Amino acid sequence: MLFGTPSPAPFAMASSSSSPTPQILLTSATRAWTGLRADFVHIPRGRVQVPGGEMHSLGMHFGPPVHADCECGGQRMRRVQKPGDIDVVPAGVGGSWEDDADCRILRLGLQPALVEQVAQDLGLPATRAQLVPRLQLRDTRIEAIGWAVKADLEAELPADPLYIDLLANALAVRLIETAVGSSLEPPGRTVPTMPARQLRRLTEFIESHLDRRLHLADLAQVAGLSATRLKTLFRNSTGMPVHQYVIRRRVEHARALLTTTAMPASEVAAAAGFAHQSHMASTMRRLLGHTPGDIARQAREIGPKLP
Repeated sequence: MLFGTPSPAPFAMASSSSSPTPQILLTSATRAWTGLRADFVHIPRGRVQVPGGEMHSLGMHFGPPVHADCECGGQRMRRVQKPGDIDVVPAGVGGSWEDDADCRILRLGLQPALVEQVAQDLGLPATRAQLVPRLQLRDTRIEAIGWAVKADLEAELPADPLYIDLLANALAVRLIETAVGSSLEPPGRTVPTMPARQLRRLTEFIESHLDRRLHLADLAQVAGLSATRLKTLFRNSTGMPVHQYVIRRRVEHARALLTTTAMPASEVAAAAGFAHQSHMASTMRRLLGHTPGDIARQAREIGPKLP
């Protein structure tokens, strides 16, 4: 099953009194995501009529296989719905989904404006990037994005908003590729990179705004590029995605503050752009193998504590 108009809760199904009521297990409703929404839901067996919604919708099946009878956009499919099966429903398109057993679905919603912007970034006319209903789509890249979204929903500490922006952009690119039937990677062997001056302007902006919540659109504006183009050029130029670069710069900035100042760890976390002290500690442990306390103690052992 998929989902319809998100009212009053995200992706709440419009259903009759006899229809099953989904139980939302995880949701992005409390997270500051832009362009992308997600629910991980448990859906009891039964049939649900779903009206067209305002967002492009994807439903990715988790858990044991179920027999499903689906009607959407003039298509009907009776199938065994397996883990990783994906239904794609464009905004405004309704349908019905019936399962013969309980199932769990990751629902993803993508703003049509984001898809249109990404198509424009890629130089495609709107007619070529128009999405159509797809039932039981198998796509390893979309599945990987789904797993990444679910992992963030499950995490006690949410990812940086920049990471979610990149996932939303990647999802839009892949949906457009499935619509046009081919990869949108440029032909040839030349790997495009960002001019040194442009890259320096961007990295200096990041460095001076580490204490803020950074979004892909903001970085693209600074670089004078589309968000889609920035994502590719930055990775080609630095060898890492932009969100990983930002995280590493935050860690290094925090380490410098811990070793050269007497700032409390809570203030260091805020100055380096972490959600809170625990967020900083877990990130530093993962990337450096040391906690902020370890780093501060090592600094005290090496030399006198600075005022």
